[in-house]
Amino acid sequence: MDDFVSQAAGTVRLTIALPVFNAGKHLRLAVLSVTHQTFTGWELLIVDDGSTDDALDSIADICDDRIRICRDGVNRGLAVRLNQAIEMARGDFFARMDSDDVSYPERFARQLQALEADPTLDLLATRAITIDDDNQMTGLFPFAKTHQDICAQPWRGFHFPHPTWMGRLEWFRRYRYGVPAAYLSEDQELLLRTYGESKFATLDEILFAYRIRKTTDWGRLAKTRKAVFASQRQQFVRTLQWRFLLLAAFSYLAKSLRDRIKRMRSGNFYPVQKVDNRGVVQAWNRLRDDLLTSKPENAR
Repeated sequence: MDDFVSQAAGTVRLTIALPVFNAGKHLRLAVLSVTHQTFTGWELLIVDDGSTDDALDSIADICDDRIRICRDGVNRGLAVRLNQAIEMARGDFFARMDSDDVSYPERFARQLQALEADPTLDLLATRAITIDDDNQMTGLFPFAKTHQDICAQPWRGFHFPHPTWMGRLEWFRRYRYGVPAAYLSEDQELLLRTYGESKFATLDEILFAYRIRKTTDWGRLAKTRKAVFASQRQQFVRTLQWRFLLLAAFSYLAKSLRDRIKRMRSGNFYPVQKVDNRGVVQAWNRLRDDLLTSKPENAR
């Protein structure tokens, strides 16, 4: 591990795309989690999508020449901004991150090591804990480990958290994100379009904190469900997978019904697993406290 990191230091091996739209108070923690990585050969592209808040001001003191902030004052959407980052990327590898999440210090090093070890692997995610608006751990995000498990039921979607992705830049440039994008489901559309000719996997290590709001916007979720089904319908019709299309329709109806029941019970959409391992909780608490109290270093 140390040899791999030291060889990559001082070069741009990895581009991290971090699109921003009114990121609020959480952006600073996200950016600090990148600057505290054990792997140092990265560049961070913060692509602003026409924000109207002052979130970018909160990172003005983080002076690091590996960070590039791109802003044109226009709201174009997440898929367009991700494709913009793909075009601008200088690394051999490309990683995703959202503006309110947190990467563990070993995330980039461990993912790069796994991708280097398996040239057939196109896209690699990691396991993730879930956190709330107060940076308190709330559970574990569900995961599937192998390509077979991740893609076992494409008509139901993919347990493959978008902000944890890392892959070879050439893969992202070959497929890109669909534009116009499926409503809040550009990741599912991309996976659905590529899973048959790609190889995915999830690193069985907790290397990410995925933020989940305490309340669910049920109207937005309903639009997302509809958009995912539209992508599935288009893909399965194009590939003549009529059984998958039928199963997708049943899945869409079942999920919509379940959402209504949860809404009446004041529940939350996201299924999270309880954490029984005290060490996992302690590891997150230490990381969170270290980042919240850290002082940015000067530019390299």
